[in-house]
Amino acid sequence: MRKVKTLGLLGTGVIGGGWAARALHFGIDVIAADVKPEMEAWMRGAVANAEPALARLTSAPLPPKGRLSFTTNLREMAEKADFIQENIPEQLELKQRLLGEVSRHAAADVIIASSTSGLMPSDLQRDMTAPERFCVAHPFNPVYLLPLVEVVGGAKTTQTTIDAASDFLRYIGMHPLHVRREVPGHLTDRLQEALWREILHMVNDGVATTGELDDAIIYGPGLRWAAMGTNLIYHLAGGESGMRHMLAQFGPCLKWPWTKLEAPELTETLIDRMVEGTQAEARGRSIRELERLRDDYLVAIQQVLRQYDIGAGSTLRALEERLYRDSDAQTPAADLDAPGPLRLIDTTVRPEWVDYNSHMTDYRYLHVAGEAQDALYRLVGIDDAYRRSGRMFYDVESHVAYLREAKAGEPVYMTTQVLDVDDKRLRVFHRLHRRSDDALLSHCEQMHLHVDTAAAKAAPIEAGVRARLERLRKAHAALAVPAAAGRGIGSARA
Repeated sequence: MRKVKTLGLLGTGVIGGGWAARALHFGIDVIAADVKPEMEAWMRGAVANAEPALARLTSAPLPPKGRLSFTTNLREMAEKADFIQENIPEQLELKQRLLGEVSRHAAADVIIASSTSGLMPSDLQRDMTAPERFCVAHPFNPVYLLPLVEVVGGAKTTQTTIDAASDFLRYIGMHPLHVRREVPGHLTDRLQEALWREILHMVNDGVATTGELDDAIIYGPGLRWAAMGTNLIYHLAGGESGMRHMLAQFGPCLKWPWTKLEAPELTETLIDRMVEGTQAEARGRSIRELERLRDDYLVAIQQVLRQYDIGAGSTLRALEERLYRDSDAQTPAADLDAPGPLRLIDTTVRPEWVDYNSHMTDYRYLHVAGEAQDALYRLVGIDDAYRRSGRMFYDVESHVAYLREAKAGEPVYMTTQVLDVDDKRLRVFHRLHRRSDDALLSHCEQMHLHVDTAAAKAAPIEAGVRARLERLRKAHAALAVPAAAGRGIGSARA
């Protein structure tokens, strides 16, 4: 299958807008097709609304953002796309007709996927040209933040299609879950549906309100589910004997009439209770406000899970590792001999970096300097393999000067100048600038000591890394030594 540079969207709406936001953020062009021309403005608004959360998801270097275009011509989209994602309403005949049409215009090596939440892929690929390149790729809202996507093949789908689709989905930061057998509702929606039926019964029977039932998840199982599924959690509940003891102790409860799998009738009374309950939970907040709140906590949860390399955090970590590899591969070796300071970090001041004075808090200046230092390390060849070999630089002294305020949302960049290097020491000078006017916001001088981590003592820098650092030192020797370099903190004498 071909390399995906342009994602084609058949249908827009909430799911289509989520696909567009994710793809564009990770450097994929998007061409969206919809019969309603007014959906272009809606879609661009959805992408803009998603961007603040996506910008905070990772500080890894990103490729240039993709370009978004819109058309009401299905054929134009199909002919330009390298991968097509269908997002039209859940009507089998409508999907069959439009998937068949788009398959006649798309090249034979273009994968066509459906966002269907429950229809069978064998039914959807029935009328397609080259149906072997079709699969279901079922995402979850918000698509731009939730990494899960269920990948399901039909009777005519090849393993090559499943593998290629999964590779692309991983590239844009998702966790493809291959559903081995096609079943109505795939996997996740069947699990969600069981919970949803019980909710409807308990509201219908007056057992609890929607808010009370949501609290039953938010403050308990929901916190566990962010990183461990029901099966592993129940394994833990069995103590040292694990799942075997859990089933022996609690298995008999499965015979008790606790749950009602058949849904209740959706009477007007039940509908009113559901609507009134959820409106009370919203407390007057609009859908857009609730979306932003949801996005903020989803970003925070994934960043926490990333530290433990578990669940969605593992997916985020894998994405960042790929982004760093790609960024490093695109940094030419000639940069080591360029006469100007290195510009390795371009970022935006995040809302969580701002303190009670409404500007970037002091330790975050050092945080950005650390990001620049890590970028320098990668540039000269210090990677995971180098660290695993038991060698690394340690920061032994830092002097930070705060010159101007930086406010949330302001784009900034940092330059790095190598002042000196010897067999064991590296001295650098970082400058933080506001991107809009290049104003100097802060500078930070650091001394780093190269250490044998196993012996816990200073050790010579590896020869190849030492040579690259020396090239940088020589290139930067032509630059003026910063007036603040080597200056300590002083106070006026009486």
